[in-house]
Amino acid sequence: GLQTIKEETANFIRRGYPLQEYDFAVKQLKEAGIKVITHLILGLPGESKEDMIASAEYAGKCSDGIKFHLLYVIKGTALADLYEEGKISLISQEEYIQTLCDCVRSIPETVVIHRLTGDADKSSLIAPLWSSDKLKVLREIHNAFYDKNVIQGEYL
Repeated sequence: GLQTIKEETANFIRRGYPLQEYDFAVKQLKEAGIKVITHLILGLPGESKEDMIASAEYAGKCSDGIKFHLLYVIKGTALADLYEEGKISLISQEEYIQTLCDCVRSIPETVVIHRLTGDADKSSLIAPLWSSDKLKVLREIHNAFYDKNVIQGEYL
């Protein structure tokens, strides 16, 4: 998973490898005839909407598919400690959906979107609590995609 192209954020979330490693892996997979599906996380600490869109654009240029995820805070993690200490904040449902709309607009139509959001185990989820109602979130995404002319036809 790529998660983000912003190296500062990648280091913060402990991705474990620099962007050039992702690029090398994509190149090797493509040369072997293997399709590439990239995971992106929207709402990472310190990232602007523009940063998230830039990551989507980047992934869209080299991937066959993209899975979009929302950042979750899970019990027992370093991120949970930072969240509970007030050192990080999370994007709202409205911000997530608007950013997702802009990200989808930024990628080529040939890139398959495999996931619009994920869901965390409710028993370990600290935040954002709005994400625990996945059907509602998907309905709101669906409505926003049509309201904002992100897609047309029977795609969702």
